[in-house]
Amino acid sequence: MARRPQLHTGPLWRSFLIFLLPLIAQNILQSLTMTINSIVVGQMLGTRALASMATFMPMAFFFISFLIGITAGSSVLIGQAWGAQKHDVVQAVAGTSLGVTVALGLVIGGVGYVGTPALLGLLGTPPDIMENATAYARASFLTMPFLFPFIAVAALLRGIGDSIRPLLVQIVVTVVSAGLTVLMVRQLDMGVAAAAISTGTAQFAGLLVLGVWLRMVGHPLAPNRVLLSQMIPDPKLLKTVLRIGLPTGLQLVVGSMAGLVIIGLVNSFGSDSTAAYGAVSQVQNYAQFPALSIAIAASIFGAQAIGAGRADRLDAVLRTAMVMNLALTGGLVALIYLFSRPLVALFISDPEVVDLAQHLLHIVSWSALLFGAGSIFSGIMRSSGTVIPPMVIAVASVLLVELPLAVLMSRLIGLQGIWWGYVGGFGALMIGQGAYYLLVWRRKKVVALV
Repeated sequence: MARRPQLHTGPLWRSFLIFLLPLIAQNILQSLTMTINSIVVGQMLGTRALASMATFMPMAFFFISFLIGITAGSSVLIGQAWGAQKHDVVQAVAGTSLGVTVALGLVIGGVGYVGTPALLGLLGTPPDIMENATAYARASFLTMPFLFPFIAVAALLRGIGDSIRPLLVQIVVTVVSAGLTVLMVRQLDMGVAAAAISTGTAQFAGLLVLGVWLRMVGHPLAPNRVLLSQMIPDPKLLKTVLRIGLPTGLQLVVGSMAGLVIIGLVNSFGSDSTAAYGAVSQVQNYAQFPALSIAIAASIFGAQAIGAGRADRLDAVLRTAMVMNLALTGGLVALIYLFSRPLVALFISDPEVVDLAQHLLHIVSWSALLFGAGSIFSGIMRSSGTVIPPMVIAVASVLLVELPLAVLMSRLIGLQGIWWGYVGGFGALMIGQGAYYLLVWRRKKVVALV
């Protein structure tokens, strides 16, 4: 049985931290898989091969956004059901979510594989990396039927307070993926596509290991006859999941579409700029992972508190999450500034591109604190099923602040102006979400959804 965070006994900060640290580690390891692949590709195959991976990143996130939306809705319902100890509802939500997830991975994988050349063309992919970019993108699309269930299962486990198993399985995936990438690039000469194929293979292995493990311990989310029968989506549950998840997914889709515009702007400055963008994105992901993890934890703790009839604990969850953001995200940002040059040099061998990437990293890294605060506010609100206003605020921050500022500043001061757009967008996100939470949402009555 998965351990349930003790929201109502002992210091909240301790329960929060016990749940949070494995979650942060799992998210970091998940990104480390991509980071190791990028290092291998950048060092063994060169800057243009790395650029071919970087140009696909916003596209991949665009498609994964739909999945994240569904898992966000599922986590809220599972958290509330687990807080109320309604285990039958937990299984029903999990089955519905997994059924939709598997179907989504198959559809997006197939359509994306066929449409890769057109999609890369829309992004303005530089001609000198088009061949490699096509190979990497197609290989990535083929792995989505494994990637989607892997992400969904981890999110469902976290919804019931289990952050340990996803972490341990991710360790297996990271190690297997790293070994396969080196083997496929160095020994099998599979080129840049090896980075995607190795990850997909490792995630499939991770799913098998996790399934066997859950069955051995009699876990409530173990793959058994009951859970498999519930993978035919329940219309009522699916409607609730989508009502919560689709606005979150739409918010992420808008953000990823903005990312596609951003990569188009970056590509216009040439492949060196694209490679620098890839390196900065990799490092900046690490700055944002504690913030994202804290927001996820706040949403899950909030959902469980609501399910248990303890909505009075939500302000305490918010305060705890904000302190964690300052301490953990802020500490990691400080380390990134301290070691910025060797960090970007992991991905890039050209000294001029390293200089460029380091400068861009200095502009944007600190904004992870703003991003974290805004995400925590929206995570707490999402735990109660309030998703439309936070979505509107997040979308407005991207469309009305981030993108216009990035376009304007790139024309005024060049490539670095694009990163000032990120800073402005994250600042608007924090102010907007905080204002709505404090002035409107806190005055509403919170009611459990299950």
